[in-house]
Amino acid sequence: MIPCTEYVSRGMKNKEITIYDIAKTLSISPATVSRGLRDHPAINRKTKKKILDMAKEMGYRSNTFASSLRLKRTNTIGVIVHRLDSYFVAMVLAGMEKVASELGYNLIISQSLESAAKEVTNANTMFNSRVDGLMVSLAYDTEDISHFDVFIDKGIPLLFFDRVFTHKNCPTVVIDNFKSAYQITTHLIEQGCKRIAHVTGDLKRNVYADRFKGYRKALEDGGLEYTDDLLIINYLNEHIGHDVDAAQQLLALKPMPDGVFITNDAFAAYCMRELKQAGIAIPQDIAIVGFNNDPISGLVDPNLTTINYPSYEMGEVAAKTLINHLKGESNMMLTDSIVLKSELIIRESSLKKG
Repeated sequence: MIPCTEYVSRGMKNKEITIYDIAKTLSISPATVSRGLRDHPAINRKTKKKILDMAKEMGYRSNTFASSLRLKRTNTIGVIVHRLDSYFVAMVLAGMEKVASELGYNLIISQSLESAAKEVTNANTMFNSRVDGLMVSLAYDTEDISHFDVFIDKGIPLLFFDRVFTHKNCPTVVIDNFKSAYQITTHLIEQGCKRIAHVTGDLKRNVYADRFKGYRKALEDGGLEYTDDLLIINYLNEHIGHDVDAAQQLLALKPMPDGVFITNDAFAAYCMRELKQAGIAIPQDIAIVGFNNDPISGLVDPNLTTINYPSYEMGEVAAKTLINHLKGESNMMLTDSIVLKSELIIRESSLKKG
């Protein structure tokens, strides 16, 4: 038998090692090597160990792509999110990864960076990577989903979560954003707020549109007037720049609001800091509420009233729904929308009445 070190020195160093190379080195058949690498019961333990040890020593890599072409599946699921630097997204992905790993699937993750154009590129990459299914939370400025048509046309299951688009062939996993916004706005009204501002994202996105509708309905039911100057649309990212600074816009309102509903905890914390630096007392001058129950909501002073968004559970449910569909254990096309339960968490930032 040729020693492996000598074998490599004969020009194999930069060559992709195959089962035939291993078979030649061990003087056994390629079929035996293939079975040994697949832990086939017909191969005895001693031979199997020799095969695995030699494969490792020679740097053999299993050609999963070729295998996937034969089997017409890759056991990979694509995930497209709007941003990775988000606690909410990180928790969703953690839930997805847990379920995928337990059920024998891998995730390929990409971010659109809140760009519809980048989302198109991501979708093309996922399709060319032959993912078995795709889970998507849409970018800030996505107005149509035609770039996902190729998945729908090819019968590759597509599921939207959080930021969704209504399509008969694409189930969704969401919370009741209208109800949550109604609850949190009603809480501000119950604390005696009479002029409540709303800081939110682009109303083209379902999450922000539904929260805005819940906010307006709560004002109406509470006998309060809505005016357009109370609506501040923002990227909800403190790193965007101060040319669209919601805190300064709040300070400029005359009269200034005595309550504000901000649809993102991290941005609510940023606004709280800016308002406090301007001499505004929270909640005495202005009660503030956020959304998501990110860790920062319990760290700011005063602690932030918010909506607990079950992000980890959303990831678990989305992944289970898609993978069970792929395994033929359920048909996700029979479900239009899965609505998860959210919860109002009241803290000091909104307690005007103590």
